[in-house]
Amino acid sequence: MSERVAMLSKEDAIKAAKEVGIRESMASVNAYRMLLNNPQLAAGVNALLTTLLFTNKTIDVRLRELLIMRIGWVTGSTYEWTQHWRFAEAIGLPPEDVVAVQDWRNSDRFGPADRAVLAAVDDTLEDGKISDAVWRECAAHVGGPAELVEMVVAIGNWTMFSQLLRSLEIPLEEGVEAWPPDGERPANAG
Repeated sequence: MSERVAMLSKEDAIKAAKEVGIRESMASVNAYRMLLNNPQLAAGVNALLTTLLFTNKTIDVRLRELLIMRIGWVTGSTYEWTQHWRFAEAIGLPPEDVVAVQDWRNSDRFGPADRAVLAAVDDTLEDGKISDAVWRECAAHVGGPAELVEMVVAIGNWTMFSQLLRSLEIPLEEGVEAWPPDGERPANAG
């Protein structure tokens, strides 16, 4: 596959990252090697991503990873699904729960908060917003205003990431196998 935009070399990405305050460990990741073609934009994206992943402690990490995995699956983002499969595993999310997001409505693995967040993802992807009925479920089971705002921002963030990963055709890192654990991709996978 030919690249739509050439990724920076790891060395150039690290140099660009240092200039805008992005950690070196992030600069060597393919998504950042692409984003760092525009260092100021990469810095802004990094600030939001860092806040959602590492510094903001409001929404339950399980809920966050379930919503990311659902977005990755529904949108066919091989990169997002694969990266967050590994992250979900690292935080102790059972593999059966991760796989179950593929058909969460027919799974018995999810509680009320899980179901509310997964429904919020589906509403957003299908209609561009969370329906009133699903919002009530989220308000009842996800948390207060801080958690609800973070949930909406997280859905928007990882939907945007799916779009940019797919549109820029960012490849997986060398040696990383796609779509664990079952090797099946949705029909719209890119």
